[in-house]
Amino acid sequence: MNYLVMYHLAALALLSLGIYGLTSRKSLVGMLISVELMLNGAGLALVASSRLTPAIDQLGQIGTLLIMGLAAAEATLVLAIILVVSRRFGTTSSASIAILKG
Repeated sequence: MNYLVMYHLAALALLSLGIYGLTSRKSLVGMLISVELMLNGAGLALVASSRLTPAIDQLGQIGTLLIMGLAAAEATLVLAIILVVSRRFGTTSSASIAILKG
């Protein structure tokens, strides 16, 4: 088994852990952490592919920096939303805020 396959298996493990966490967590913060895991798996796969294939290394690094920037912006936005939901509903549980009024 070569290194590229091992890196892609590790990225797949991060992606599957993120999907499992996203579907099984009830807390909004836990869901945010799961999404961050999925984005880290995508970044790992991108860097490994650019480093271990004849592609230019800088392309994978730039792509991963874009993914990291997206993850930072997404975390900032979601944490602000979680703060507003926490103040309005008094909880961060997704089950209790999913019920519609009336």
